[in-house]
Amino acid sequence: MGGRAAVVVAALALVSGCSEATPSSSGSASAPVASGTAASGAAVSLTVASTVATGIQVPWGLTFLPDKSALVAERDAGKIKRIADGRVSDVGAVDGVKASSEGGLLGLAVDPGYPGKPYIYAYYSSGDDNRIARITYQNGKLSGQQVILDGIPQAAIHNGGRLRFGPDGYLYAGTGDGSDRPNSQDDNSLGGKILRITTDGKAAPGNPDGRVWITKGHRNVQGLAFDGNQLYAAEFGQNTWDELNAITPGANYGWPAAEGISHLDGMTDPIAQWPTSEASPSGIAFAHGYIFMAGLRGRRLWAIPVAGGKRTGEPQAFFTNKYGRLRTVEAAPDGSLWVTTSNTDGRGQPRDGDDRILRVTISTS
Repeated sequence: MGGRAAVVVAALALVSGCSEATPSSSGSASAPVASGTAASGAAVSLTVASTVATGIQVPWGLTFLPDKSALVAERDAGKIKRIADGRVSDVGAVDGVKASSEGGLLGLAVDPGYPGKPYIYAYYSSGDDNRIARITYQNGKLSGQQVILDGIPQAAIHNGGRLRFGPDGYLYAGTGDGSDRPNSQDDNSLGGKILRITTDGKAAPGNPDGRVWITKGHRNVQGLAFDGNQLYAAEFGQNTWDELNAITPGANYGWPAAEGISHLDGMTDPIAQWPTSEASPSGIAFAHGYIFMAGLRGRRLWAIPVAGGKRTGEPQAFFTNKYGRLRTVEAAPDGSLWVTTSNTDGRGQPRDGDDRILRVTISTS
């Protein structure tokens, strides 16, 4: 594997799915078994404590406000809903959203300066491209939408879409190759990249070569999470391997030459990989020394022990086939995880109450 010891902020200071194929493997380092034991000997256990909300249509982005309420994006409708004290209310719609098989209203993020800076950020598909907009959110309503970055390749599939503010205060975005593989290696394309931008949509200070993006060679990044300064990203494979990557600014993660652990010169391998039938990952979150990764086709929640950009033990799968397709996982203010189902997205089998948001409690021993 390529080295990843450098954490994101330190490295920056120095330089300033969708596939449904089902190959399988088991018991090897590259196809993790479900032990759930980290190098420290701690084991993790997850319990669905309650259902936070039901009847959400294709929930995608999910973010928390300082008052501990949450905003959730409905992908196909282009609407944002607020969840507070078990009640769901509409706060408005994002203008210009055009839904497709995997496109629409995707990631959400709240400005770190909120409410002094009363903005939320939305990643969405238009008719021509994928865009990031800054939107004023005050008094429970959206207003003043402003596109801060456009030109991200868009297609029916491979739109990326996850947004996450880093501890450095800059906005990170995972993009897809827009169903055009060469985009991922094209330095002039925003496709197949991880972006790091200011809240005005400019390249953040310290980005390699002053570009908007910090890494390339991705197929379809839909999960971003920080452990301190270390960024992790989940990525859809094509037919063989889905990936969890530890992110080092300036690194090339291999697509389309590499899928999974490939040991190619000049390209960085994932720290974990799964057959596409066991994952098809979207959102990820970090808590208690684990990356928690939602699986769409895999219909399960993975817990992967990590530290310092390395995997420290074998992943464990939870809730396999119990709730259907899982799209998004976020660490909640009370220490739990909120996990969204994605059974109304055209690829699942909706059940009464879908889609829903589950509250999952974590215990370690």
